[in-house]
Amino acid sequence: MERDVACPPEMELALPGQLCYNRPVWVPAVIDNAEQDEREASDLAYISRVLAGDRNAFAFLLRKYKMYVLKIVSRHVPYEDAEEVAHDAFIRVYESLAKFSASGGFRHWIAAIATRTCYDYWRRAYRSKEITMSSLGDAHQEWLEKAAADPSGGSIDDIGREVEAREILDWALARLSPEDRMVLELVYLEGLSVREVADLLGWSAANVKIRSFRSRRKLHKLLKDAGGK
Repeated sequence: MERDVACPPEMELALPGQLCYNRPVWVPAVIDNAEQDEREASDLAYISRVLAGDRNAFAFLLRKYKMYVLKIVSRHVPYEDAEEVAHDAFIRVYESLAKFSASGGFRHWIAAIATRTCYDYWRRAYRSKEITMSSLGDAHQEWLEKAAADPSGGSIDDIGREVEAREILDWALARLSPEDRMVLELVYLEGLSVREVADLLGWSAANVKIRSFRSRRKLHKLLKDAGGK
């Protein structure tokens, strides 16, 4: 599959309007083992066909997992870029199929690739300075002042429930490194464990733990400094 070749209709990624940038999408953690085993067996059959040279078999996997990948991607990149990043993730999936180990499960393997594709998106954006460093408006300053005056408010866990708070968080995240940004979103906004984040990003657990602590301090400092202006 070439990056500059248009995808056939069955491989196009349509992003529904309800998938909003950087908003966690909570999925019930109820697993039917029998259904999961059947799903994995089906995936392995199609993976084998793709590896045997049947490119059309990949369209089945794309249709099956495109919304799953879009939900992951839409939590971490701007809405207008989510479809392109999801497409890049599927290209990586296709190109890496020969390296897939069935031990971890195909769904989880795809999630790791999608997460790392988002991370690489921010790395490219920071290198090319394509990130818009907008300033905070009066409404944002007012929200920060209220949050600072109320010791029970303004936590990372609560930010995102109000439009102004969400915009402030996006403003602050844009001023952090790609590494800090991804760790904050995965650990504090999505509630993943250190081990889960380490697995998704391919980092050590110690690295995730240290960076999550430091990135949270950096974010709080940004918010505090912004509120004091």
